Amino acid sequence: MTRSILLDYSPSASFATEIAEDPIDDDLSPRSADAINVPATAAFEAPLSAEIPFTLAGDRLDKALAQLFPDYSRSRLQAWVEAGRVTLNGAPAKVRQRVAGGEQIVVTPAALPEQLAFSAEPVPLAAVYEDAALSVFNKPAGLVVHPAAGNWSGTLLNGLLHRYGQQAADLPRAGIVHRLDKDTSGLMVVARTLVAQTDLVRQLQARTVKRHYAALVWGRPVARKVVDAPIGRDPRERTRMAVVEGSAGKPARTRVVTLATANWEESPVSLVLCSLDTGRTHQIRVHMAHLGHPLLGDSLYRSRAKRPPLPNGFARQALHAWRLGLLHPDDGRAMHWQAPLPDDLAALKAALGLTFDLSTLPDSLDDLFPA
Repeated sequence: MTRSILLDYSPSASFATEIAEDPIDDDLSPRSADAINVPATAAFEAPLSAEIPFTLAGDRLDKALAQLFPDYSRSRLQAWVEAGRVTLNGAPAKVRQRVAGGEQIVVTPAALPEQLAFSAEPVPLAAVYEDAALSVFNKPAGLVVHPAAGNWSGTLLNGLLHRYGQQAADLPRAGIVHRLDKDTSGLMVVARTLVAQTDLVRQLQARTVKRHYAALVWGRPVARKVVDAPIGRDPRERTRMAVVEGSAGKPARTRVVTLATANWEESPVSLVLCSLDTGRTHQIRVHMAHLGHPLLGDSLYRSRAKRPPLPNGFARQALHAWRLGLLHPDDGRAMHWQAPLPDDLAALKAALGLTFDLSTLPDSLDDLFPA
């Protein structure tokens, strides 16, 4: 039997703003461990009833509803009428019917998508490692990490609530401490206790979590490069991030190593490995585009230069969280995991003629990257 946990979600103002402004996190971004708690209580509204005053006689039903229930938008009220959630004197109502006054109206509100977001769902999760303190998952491209506008269900958080039940429900964001963009694949760590979650957030802030991404980019970047450029909202297009100057940007630092280059239909392409020292939204995508080497398949940060179509119909940013390393919260031992390129990215790499084998890299990558 499928477990169903429905959570009453009351985010703090700061985190609600962060979700609204930051809907598609790409790179690993620490979140305050005490920002949210999500108790397991239901989030449905009771039916609403009223008598239509005679002053509204002759008005359309939807207009009358908007007058009687101003807490809801007219479009939402219309949707409830069409869904059969509104009765007039006990009979199903119609949006365009006229009211005479004196009728009894009953509205049964449907739970909003955001109210249903924090419920357990059997989302498939590929665990690379699990113990009592933490889990590491290999996130597929296409999986959203945290519910937000446009993606209220089927997320990693929903899957965690299904997998771990009340243990996850008792933790802020079900134990999530960082995020990957929907179309970025690869490794994520999730806390299973509050002590572990607090420790992992502190490690992210102290930069002791080692994060290495494999990416396919246009052009031939230099062999080794440190990009130290602040990132903030693009002032011309709010759905994008950009390298910005002054107080509008937050410090962002990415170290890049070029592993292989090739040509695809006379356009150079490269396999790069990126190491994150910070975790800003879309950091790798923004920094590589800033260098003039945007990620293959990245429709948001593509350059204006004309590029040939990619093989195999590849249509997402070619970015994969390949290696993750951290200190275990319980005993401090150093641990790391690797996730091979997913099939679509491996097929793209092979089709482009980039033959470098990531598995040949040493366990310690410190000497590979510039300081």
